[in-house]
Amino acid sequence: MLARILSSTVFGIDAYVVEVEVDIASGLPAFATVGLPEGAVKESKDRVKAAIKNCGYEFPSRRITVNLAPADIKKEGTAFDLPMAIGILAAMDVIQKEKLKDYFILGELSLDGQVKPVKGILPVAVTARKEGLKGILLPKDNSKEAAVVKGIDILPLETLSDCVEFLNNNFYIEPVEIDLNEIFKMDSNYPVDFNEVKGQEHVKRCLEVAAAGGHNVIMIGPPGSGKTMLAKRLPTILPDMNFEESIETTKIHSVLGLIPPDKALIVTRPFRNPHHTISDAGLIGGGQIPKPGEVSLSHHGVLFLDELPEFKKNVLEVMRQPLEEERVTISRAATSLTYPARFMLIAAMNPCPCGYYSDPNNECTCTIPQIQRYRSKISGPLMDRIDIHVEVPAVRYRDLANREAGEPSREIKKRVDQARKIQLDRFKGMKIYCNAQMGNRHIKKYCAIDETGQRLLEVAIDKFGLSARAYTRILKVARTIADLEGKENIEPSHLSEAIQYRTLDRNLTS
Repeated sequence: MLARILSSTVFGIDAYVVEVEVDIASGLPAFATVGLPEGAVKESKDRVKAAIKNCGYEFPSRRITVNLAPADIKKEGTAFDLPMAIGILAAMDVIQKEKLKDYFILGELSLDGQVKPVKGILPVAVTARKEGLKGILLPKDNSKEAAVVKGIDILPLETLSDCVEFLNNNFYIEPVEIDLNEIFKMDSNYPVDFNEVKGQEHVKRCLEVAAAGGHNVIMIGPPGSGKTMLAKRLPTILPDMNFEESIETTKIHSVLGLIPPDKALIVTRPFRNPHHTISDAGLIGGGQIPKPGEVSLSHHGVLFLDELPEFKKNVLEVMRQPLEEERVTISRAATSLTYPARFMLIAAMNPCPCGYYSDPNNECTCTIPQIQRYRSKISGPLMDRIDIHVEVPAVRYRDLANREAGEPSREIKKRVDQARKIQLDRFKGMKIYCNAQMGNRHIKKYCAIDETGQRLLEVAIDKFGLSARAYTRILKVARTIADLEGKENIEPSHLSEAIQYRTLDRNLTS
């Protein structure tokens, strides 16, 4: 007696078809699972046996072999519980087999036959539509997430019996449908706003420039100056996510099981804030079967690294590939996986180990060599990939006591959206979406400056001792400032402002 059930599992952030083949043969009672199953898949036999019995079906006292094909790729997770149970019942002719070829079946089983949620449903739904299937039989808690994909029936299950009765045409399951426009309308609000930040007007302006051009930023200031508060509000002024960006971001979170049951789609830009004790695998991704890390969870959003010099040096160095290539490739002996990682890096640090260097209200106890050692923890190649440096001074009392609300995020966002529109038109057909992604060829073409601007830049580099790497960064940022003002050419005033955003270059060489 043989039955074949269609199921699916995730590899990277994409899903592939898995055939669950169940054979029931004569012999001593046994339950073997083959096809490179990991620990949770091997343990499923006990859950499946208990669920079948507790739902009132007979479990065969014979030799059961379950094969998960393709057999050369490791299978992990609990999503194969339900297809195994359905396969056993189909092989015993308890279930009619006509519908089995039309649906993906997946879900974890509890011992009483309840169907529990699993990870990675969105990529599975995308694959089901690609394969031309009629729909998916899946846990009820995963149904909203899967319903984002149109063109297939999303059939929610509460128990193993629901699945059996549906396949036997004794029970109708209403397909889940969601209104994507309503989701984008309701969920695209942020709980924070820039009007809550007191003072720091020049830092707000700096973050507006960063948002408009997609530039990475490092903020330098004493403890309590508001660096974290400012960083958390950056996503509120970034352009709205479109449907493709939402799908890409949601797939990554889905693979790790980070989508709440009541959410169908991530429509606000992610903000990730890992602690400085994080490992390189936690930041970039890894594991025996590689999983996405924080840089991928920040895809289309913001990655905030507070206390940047406190991160381990090897952790910071692995950031260089995703910052340059906007993706992460993780290689293992058995496989190699690539995860997307297009994010804005916002870093924060104290100006010195004690935190009070150049603070007029507190005395710094650090020596110059200590400050240099502290700042040298951030390597030159990493600093090469950060366009903007800005000082965040301690907030003055009169700013704290001011009862007037600052400029709200929605007003700043209007200017950012307009600048991004100019950039999208400029780089149409080039696979470049903002000024920060420009290469040397694009800088030469779109960042030309007149003679006055060249003299200004030359004086700045000589006077402030700016490093050579600062030159292209200044031009990129100046291009963004010009876009914010709707100017076609970069003017000296734009260059002057951009030069101010190279604080660390200036200080480290002084």
